[in-house]
Amino acid sequence: MTLHHSNQTKNRRPSPRSLWGIGSIVGIVALLWLLQNVQEGLKHRRNLGFTDYFPPLVMSDGDPYIRALMRTISASESNGKNSYALLYGGSHIHDLSQHPNQCIPIRTNVNQGKCSTAAGRYQFLTSTWLERAGQYHPAPSMADGHTNYSFEPKYQDTVVYQWLKDHSQWGIDVLSLLKEDRVEEVLTHLSGVWTSLGGGIEDNLNTPRLPALYRKFLKEEFKVASKSIPEITNPAAVSSPPLNSNDSLAFQSATQLKHSAL
Repeated sequence: MTLHHSNQTKNRRPSPRSLWGIGSIVGIVALLWLLQNVQEGLKHRRNLGFTDYFPPLVMSDGDPYIRALMRTISASESNGKNSYALLYGGSHIHDLSQHPNQCIPIRTNVNQGKCSTAAGRYQFLTSTWLERAGQYHPAPSMADGHTNYSFEPKYQDTVVYQWLKDHSQWGIDVLSLLKEDRVEEVLTHLSGVWTSLGGGIEDNLNTPRLPALYRKFLKEEFKVASKSIPEITNPAAVSSPPLNSNDSLAFQSATQLKHSAL
C-alpha cells in the first residue's frame, strides 16, 4: 500500500521538460508586461514633451536660487522647446494673450475620465492662473469689463517667481531653504501644486532627477548672472517686467554668492 502510494506520488511529479515550459511561459508574460510598461512610459514622455533640452527662462533678472527652482519645476512639468505654449497632453497653442482655458481629457490612470486645463511652462490650471495672476501679474488689462492677464512667457515667469518668493503662500521660506541646499524638502513641499515634483500623485521619468537638475541649473544661473551684471544694471537692458529692488540686488550679487553656495 505504501509502495503504491509512493509510485502515485512519483508519477504526479512534473518532469523537467514541463517545469521548463512553465518557466518559459512565465518569463514571456513578464517580458511582455515589461515591454508594455516601457512603451507606455515612452509614450507618456513623448506626449508631455520630455527631452533633455532645458531652456533658460525668458525673464532676465531675479534671484538665481528661485530661477533655478523655476527651471526645475518646468523640467518635470513641461520641459522642451516651446514649453510656454504647451497644453496638457502635448499639443501647443499660438495665442498667449490670455490663458487658453482648454480642458483636455485625461487618459492616464490618475484622474482618468476628467479633463485638465493645465497650460504653459508651469502647467497652470485656469483657476490657479487667474488667482495667482490677480496677485502677482504686473500688467493686467481691461477688456469688456473683465480683467485680462496676458499669458506671454515673461508674465508666466514673473507670476511664478513672485509666487515662490511669497512666504505667506507656502508656510516656508523657499529661498532660505534653497540657500541651505534643502532642495528635496522644497520640492516635496511644492508637490501639492506641481504633482510631478516627488511625493505627489503624478511622478514621471524626470522626477527622480530633479534635485540633481536643480543643482545643475543653479550653477548655470550663477554663471549667467555673473556675466550679465553690467547689462542688468542698465534698466533699458531689462526686457522682463520690473521686479522689486531686493530681487535685482540678489541677482547682481550672484558672483559673491557663488563661492558660498556651490
